[in-house]
Amino acid sequence: MLAFTAPRHAIPALTMLGAALLLSACAPMNARYSQEQLPNAVKVPDGHQVAMQTVGVGKIAYECKAKKDMTGHEWVFVGPDAALNDRSGMQVGTYVGPPATWANLDGSKVMATQMAVVPAGAGNIPYQLVKANPATGNGAMQGVSYIQRVATSGGVAPSSPCGMESIGAKQWVPYQADYIFWKAA
Repeated sequence: MLAFTAPRHAIPALTMLGAALLLSACAPMNARYSQEQLPNAVKVPDGHQVAMQTVGVGKIAYECKAKKDMTGHEWVFVGPDAALNDRSGMQVGTYVGPPATWANLDGSKVMATQMAVVPAGAGNIPYQLVKANPATGNGAMQGVSYIQRVATSGGVAPSSPCGMESIGAKQWVPYQADYIFWKAA
């Protein structure tokens, strides 16, 4: 086995290089979030700043039901069940419903009212903007005023048949989305 011993004068340079690599690996967590590329309907109003960025990874339940106009059957959204992870992949909370509830592992949680949705491409649940109700519990969710769902992947209703023979059947569909939490500046 070969061993490498750096010359004494090279150690500070190697230490600096290691520190720079470590900081660059963390850059996505600290990267400034921009709404520039989002449709106007899901942009958070001026006067707010990002409080927390998470990646929701989970599944959405759908149930086969008769259409409201009684012209057939369809898969109807029931609710999500997802882990909220920080940008490094560590779980910091959960997102479940109904009612839609974002909870931080520190015990704080918030529910919200939908303001807008915008299509996010075939096979992906839409972008969404919700206005938060006052949070319960002390922690990261205190003061959250808006939540955006962006960068969505998957989560749309199943493509499997939904008919009279499958009324009441439920299916879980995997999805992922970024949830951006905003507070008043």
